[in-house]
Amino acid sequence: MTQRITVIRGDGIGPDIVDATLKVLEKVGCDFEYDFADAGLVALENHGELLPAETLDLIGKNKVTLKGPLTTPVGEGFTSINVSLRKQFQLYANVRPVLSFKGTKARYEDIDIITIRENTQGMYSGLGQVVSADGSEAEAMSKITRDGAESIVRFAYELARREGRKKVTAVHKANILKSTSGLFLKVAREVGAQYSDIESAEMIVDNTCMQLVMNPHQFDVIVTTNLFGDIISDLCAGLVGGLGMAPGANIGKDCAIFEAVHGSAPDIAGKNLANPTSVILAAVQMLEYLNMSDKSEKIRAALKDVIETGDRTTRDLGGTAGTTDFTQAVLDRL
Repeated sequence: MTQRITVIRGDGIGPDIVDATLKVLEKVGCDFEYDFADAGLVALENHGELLPAETLDLIGKNKVTLKGPLTTPVGEGFTSINVSLRKQFQLYANVRPVLSFKGTKARYEDIDIITIRENTQGMYSGLGQVVSADGSEAEAMSKITRDGAESIVRFAYELARREGRKKVTAVHKANILKSTSGLFLKVAREVGAQYSDIESAEMIVDNTCMQLVMNPHQFDVIVTTNLFGDIISDLCAGLVGGLGMAPGANIGKDCAIFEAVHGSAPDIAGKNLANPTSVILAAVQMLEYLNMSDKSEKIRAALKDVIETGDRTTRDLGGTAGTTDFTQAVLDRL
C-alpha cells in the first residue's frame, strides 16, 4: 500500500526547500502519494486562519507529515502553530539530531548528539498565562506530570538502545525548580535504572550549556523538559553549522510531523538562496520512522558528499550556489 504523506510547504523559503526535498525523495525511489495542505500566513490569506480544519484532518488521516517553516504573527493574539500541532496530535517527543558535516566550517568535528525534548508540558504548555490589567505583572505556570516525564525519558532510552548509543544525560534545574524539575529528575533516575546497558548521567542545565561549548563530545543523547530542550537543541545546532543543518521530528503514539526547525526567512524568500539541508534531513528522519533506512542512508551520504566537496553549496556553507543548484548536486549524487 502506497504511503500517503501530508505536505505543508510553509511560509517564506518553505516552498523552495520543501519542493527541493520532494525531488530528492522522488530521486531515491520513494513511491509516496502527497496531500498538500496550508498552514501559517499562506493559510491565513487563503482560509482566514493559521491552521485550517482541512489541514488538521489531513495530518490526522495520513499520520505522517513533512513541514516547512511557518510564521506565527507576533503580538497579534495568535497561538504558536507548532505548539498547537503538538497539542492537537499529542506529539510528546521532539527529536533534534545534530551531525557534523565536513565543509560547513563549524567549530567542531565529529559531533553526533540527539536532543530529545518533552514537547507538551513545562513552560510551553500555555497554562496560567496572565497579564495584569495595568501591564505591570505577568504570570505563567509550568506543569510536569509523572506520566509525561516517564514517557519522554523512556522514549530517550529506547531510542538510545535502538540506535546503539551508549549514554543518556538527563538535563534539569532541580536544585532551584525543586517541584517541576525535581519530579523530572526523580523519574529520569527511576527509568534510567531500568536500562543497565546504557550509561545514565544527569546535569544541571546551565552547566550543560557550558559543557556543550567546552567539550561537546561527552554527550550522546540528551533528554530534558520543554524550555530547556528548546534552548539546548539550538545550541547543539550551532556546533554543526547552524539551524540550516538541523532537522526536527515531533513524534506521538500514532502520528509524526517532520520539519525544518529554522524560521521562514522572508527576506530571501523566492530568491533561490535558501539551503534545503534542514528539510532534507527531516525527510531522512521521516524515512527512518517509516523503516526505510536504506533510502535514508543514500540521501544522507549524497548530502554529505556535496557539502564536504563544496560542489554547488549555498552561501551559508561558504559556496555561491542557489537552492536549485545545490539540490541538483544532491540529485546527481543519487
